[in-house]
Amino acid sequence: MGATVGGGMTLKFAFPPSVDTDTRLLVLGSLPGDASIRQGEYYAHPGNGFWSLIGEATGEDLRAIPYAMRLQRLRARGVGLWDVMESAQRQGSLDGAIRDAALRDLGQFAGHLPALRAVAFNGKMAALHGRRRLGHRPDLALIDLPSSSGAYASMARAQKTEIWGGLRDWVA
Repeated sequence: MGATVGGGMTLKFAFPPSVDTDTRLLVLGSLPGDASIRQGEYYAHPGNGFWSLIGEATGEDLRAIPYAMRLQRLRARGVGLWDVMESAQRQGSLDGAIRDAALRDLGQFAGHLPALRAVAFNGKMAALHGRRRLGHRPDLALIDLPSSSGAYASMARAQKTEIWGGLRDWVA
């Protein structure tokens, strides 16, 4: 999961990207939560609505298939996954507990994705850091999404689904 660094904080590390040269839409989170880190899977916590929300946008019930196939189906539709942070200190899984984040060079990374047309940020923390790291990119649509986390309960699920549904325009 990570290395304990004191004060109850643990240094946690993100996953490698799930992308290919046909990625048109890159969905960026902040940093995987504890359940995801334990399982080695993006959005593994059962209370996280990511797979349902992105499934609505792609028109597929991704929750019903094994994880490796979920990633494969997203890539087949031009959708990639990654996080804005390489690592950070955090106790628990909440973005608000993140300290000393090591941010990724998203501008350089995006330059290696020739088909990339849009970057969607899963939650405020991802948008805050991701937009800064990408800089001014008139070639990319930058899309802020409400967090898929179950901890973000101030927005109704139907409203989240509607907003995430806007990703349909970028999905093959």
